[in-house]
Amino acid sequence: MTKLQKLINQFLADPTEARFDEVRSLLEAFGYEEKRSKGSHHVFENETGSVITVPKKGGQRVKRIYLKRLVVLLDLANWKE
Repeated sequence: MTKLQKLINQFLADPTEARFDEVRSLLEAFGYEEKRSKGSHHVFENETGSVITVPKKGGQRVKRIYLKRLVVLLDLANWKE
């Protein structure tokens, strides 16, 4: 199992929160790059112009609600390598 597969399985398991670095790695694997950040909000954009804003709390954690949104937006349930 690749690192990306493990990360996707982690997100599909519906964790209460995840490290921001894990979220960044997942988004980068799907072609997003961080364009800017202001305070706790980080904005990622892909080459087609799709924008995702990820707020983090307590320094380096991302809440469950945003993880669920990423699962839907990236269609992780149907992802095939």
